[in-house]
Amino acid sequence: MKIAVVGTGYVGLVTGTCLAESGNDVVCIDKVAEKIAMLESGKVPIFEPGLAELVLRNHRDGRLKFTTILPEGISDAELVFIAVGTPQGSNGGADLTGIWAVGKEIAENLDQHKTIVIKSTVPVGTNAELARRMAEITDVPFDVASNPEFLKEGAAIDDFNKPDRVVVGVRRQEVGDQLRALYSPFLRTERPFLVMTPESAEMTKYVANCLLATKISFINEMANLCESYGADINEVRRGIGHDQRIGFSFLFPGVGYGGSCFPKDIRAVIHMAQSRGLPARMMEAVDTVNEAQKNVLATKILEHFGEKAGGKCVALWGLAFKPRTDDIREAPALVLIDALIAAGIQVRVHDPEAIANVKAIYGNQITYCDRQYGALEQADALAIVTEWNEFRNPDFEVMTRLMRQPVIFDGRNLYDPDRMAGLGFTYQGIGRAPAEHQMETVS
Repeated sequence: MKIAVVGTGYVGLVTGTCLAESGNDVVCIDKVAEKIAMLESGKVPIFEPGLAELVLRNHRDGRLKFTTILPEGISDAELVFIAVGTPQGSNGGADLTGIWAVGKEIAENLDQHKTIVIKSTVPVGTNAELARRMAEITDVPFDVASNPEFLKEGAAIDDFNKPDRVVVGVRRQEVGDQLRALYSPFLRTERPFLVMTPESAEMTKYVANCLLATKISFINEMANLCESYGADINEVRRGIGHDQRIGFSFLFPGVGYGGSCFPKDIRAVIHMAQSRGLPARMMEAVDTVNEAQKNVLATKILEHFGEKAGGKCVALWGLAFKPRTDDIREAPALVLIDALIAAGIQVRVHDPEAIANVKAIYGNQITYCDRQYGALEQADALAIVTEWNEFRNPDFEVMTRLMRQPVIFDGRNLYDPDRMAGLGFTYQGIGRAPAEHQMETVS
């Protein structure tokens, strides 16, 4: 098929590249000339494992092209995907300015039937409103479908190529059949292709993210409760996770969720509910718990140092909101950095991918280290904020030599408290029982 993708951000670039990899002719369109120039030169503006290689190969083979000119990009396309950003607006709802602008320009340049596919995360009713606005501009027939994305940053290529399910919202069966044909190469393992109304498809994305975010805030609140009573959240998590109704997914305690999806999507649902005069008590609680959880490490560090906090040095391992990405949007690490700076603490940071993005915010306020051990030099404590694999099995002997004090605040519970105590570290995790409450090992 001939496909156009408007927007070369995370979703648009992954979508366009994976569709090109499956044999389609794809044109990716973006109004930012610098981004298009970068892509045409073989460079990718975001970090996603495996993406750069796919972009380079498909661009070289002629299946993936880039342009800043929308009329040119959509001229031969049967399907036009809209994948522009929908950031949180000032009222908490999604800002749809980009959606409306793209829809207007598409309508002004339609000369034959096309199917417009909304890939961006948008509030319920956006599909219908976009169709209404476009119909006021053009008499050329078109369809507007909804196709929410369920990509996880750091695993987006696999998620697209091996989806749990594909969800499409359409008003005509022919459009559903067209999208089924497009996605058929990705559904050969009998993964479901779910056809529903656009309104249900739009809501599906929000409900999925709300439930996942709820699980994260739930386990974090329980972790804090466990810690206050001397219980261990890791033991509790094992105790509940084997219940098939509950499972283990998204029940890992930590310092809160971040990124481009969960925070803004939860707030968008709150805004949607309030717009209809409905309460959103659970989602408000999920958001409140998460924002508070981002302060947990800072609280532990400041309580540990007390009045002597000023002038201390704390190293941070991990800046991105999750591993295998350079995305720092709503990242818990930023909240921690702000709190440490405000307390007069020197901050040394390391992340495999996100340093440049953090440096654009903090400049020379903190010290940036290319190596994880370099961040530990003369540090009075280490705070682990993102669970990159390379942090899971470090050389603790080297760490002890480099740090002024062997103190670790583990925001991702990567290490065993007993082992850390045996190595001479002062160690605090999230929801972990103190040493005196640990079960004795029978020899």
